[in-house]
Order: sequence, then structure tokens, then C-alpha cells
Amino acid sequence: MGLICAALLADAGMTGPDGSIHVWGRDSASTARLTESGTTARLPGWDSPKGIMYSNDAREVLDGAEMVVIAIPTQFVRGVLGTMSPHVPGSASVVSVSKGIEIGTLERVTEIATGVLGARPVGTLSGPTIATEVAAHKPALMVAASADDSLATSIQKLFTTDYLRIYTSSDVLGVEIAGAVKNVIAIAAGIIDGIGAGANAKSALLSRGLAELVRLGVAMGAEQETFFGLAGVGDLATTCFSPEGRNRSCGEALGNGETLDAYLARIDSVVEGVATAKSVARLAEKYGVEMPIAGAVHAILYEGLSPVDAIAMLMSRELKDEKVG
Repeated sequence: MGLICAALLADAGMTGPDGSIHVWGRDSASTARLTESGTTARLPGWDSPKGIMYSNDAREVLDGAEMVVIAIPTQFVRGVLGTMSPHVPGSASVVSVSKGIEIGTLERVTEIATGVLGARPVGTLSGPTIATEVAAHKPALMVAASADDSLATSIQKLFTTDYLRIYTSSDVLGVEIAGAVKNVIAIAAGIIDGIGAGANAKSALLSRGLAELVRLGVAMGAEQETFFGLAGVGDLATTCFSPEGRNRSCGEALGNGETLDAYLARIDSVVEGVATAKSVARLAEKYGVEMPIAGAVHAILYEGLSPVDAIAMLMSRELKDEKVG
């Protein structure tokens, strides 16, 4: 997603003072390939737009930066920012496109950024955006959220292109919680696919999963309407139904009988929902929120519960009125 963000800025003509958008990567082979050929194995068929510079040197990348976009798996954000912090200009704002909750602290990415880099304008950019589709310039919508209205508007203007439309919001908490928790629900959606439970079950899962997003978010202080927008139901639907979604694909493998360790060992990417399932379980307990689907995913991932038994457990719960939130 970091590459996609850089490409969006390049397509919008939003380069920095030196005429370039600087992208940091930890893998020297990947950055060398991007520099030499403008291609990457992560996005087959994608060509890097002109105006993007790739480097493993944090000092070089961050020199004179006006805005820092975080597209790092959540559990690694604190460590990477800690290494980079001496080079981040004090005037630079921070925007996160990462979707997760840190296990140890239960902090969201904007909270981690503020804690490591110090007080500064922070925001998040989220929504239903499968990377390969945005790379192909297929139409998409996102929401830019910040407590700083000027930053939200700035993100909106910077990233808007003729194929991406961006709305603004002040509900950073709601947008980040929605983006994180939907990954856990998407694992459950993949499990539904893996065991062949059908479209009825998957649609039911999506609707009741949305109720869990709302329930936790509101208990934490987020605005309920956020979860019925792009960052909530919009991103949830895409993540649960797209065959390219990593969380859904992980769940499908589990539903097919593959172990979590075996699946993670054979893929070259991070499945955010796997770690976030631990964080969500702790948040549900902390805020006294009932989240049976997220709880079932946690039990499948970490407690040895079989997918079939998990569904049986969910279907046999006490009958009650339907409520969202």
C-alpha cells in the first residue's frame, strides 16, 4: 500500500520540494529492483510512475519531508519509527494507512506515531482499496480522518486523482478501529469460504461482524456513523469478498484444513488480522463488549478450536433481538 500511496501522489502531481516522492523500504533487493526497472513482485504488471525515489536510507528519504505516510504492518510500526525518529522533521505531519492494533499496548497506529515522534498533526487514510485495483486505476473511494481539520483536507487534496475520491472525517478512532477489526472478521469470512458454508452464511457473517465493529467502536468513544461509511461497512465488504484480501485468504486456508503456521510460512506478506485478533480480544474484555465472531476467530487461531466447531458454537448461541451496536 505504500507503493500505491506514492503512485497516487505522483499521479496527482504532488511531489516534494526536490520534485520527488521518497519511499523507504527495508529490503535492499526490492528497492534496487524498483529503482532499476520500476517493477515489484508484490504488484504484478504495475510500473512505478516517474517522480518516485526508492531508498533504504532513512536519512535520505526523510530529509525535508513535509508528510510521512506509514504503510508498515502495525506490529512493526513502533520499531521502525523509533529507528527513523532522529530523521523525521519536527514540522512533518504523519498519515497512517496501516490497519491494526498493537498487541502489547492496544494502541492504534496514530497513537504509536505520536508517542514515538512527539506531538504533531496525525491522521489516517482508509477505505475499501484492494491494492491491485487501485494500481490499475479502477475507481475507488477512501476517507481521510484527523482531529486536525486542515490535515484531513490536505490529505484529501493530495491523494485525490481522477480514479480516487476522498472524503474527510474527524473520527480518527472510529476509522482506525474499523480498519483493524474488519481484518479479524475477514478471517472468519475466509473460513466460511474454505468450508463451503455458502453465501447466506457469509452475508450473515458480514452483517453481524459489522455489529461487532460498531459495538466496540462506540464503547471506545467512536462515532457510530463512521462504521456505516467507507472505513466500516465499505472496507469490511471488500475485505470479506475480494479473492485478493490477505485476511480472507488466510481464513480460507484455515477452513480448508491448513494450519496457521503452515499458511504464514508459505506467503510473502503479513496478515494483519492474525495479530489484531489478540488485540481485539483484549479490547473486548477491557470494554465489556460482546464480540462472538471475533472471539471465535481468536479461538481458532490461538486455542485450537476447529472452524466447524466454531460455527456450531456461534449458531447455538442464545436467541435474541437483532441489534447493531
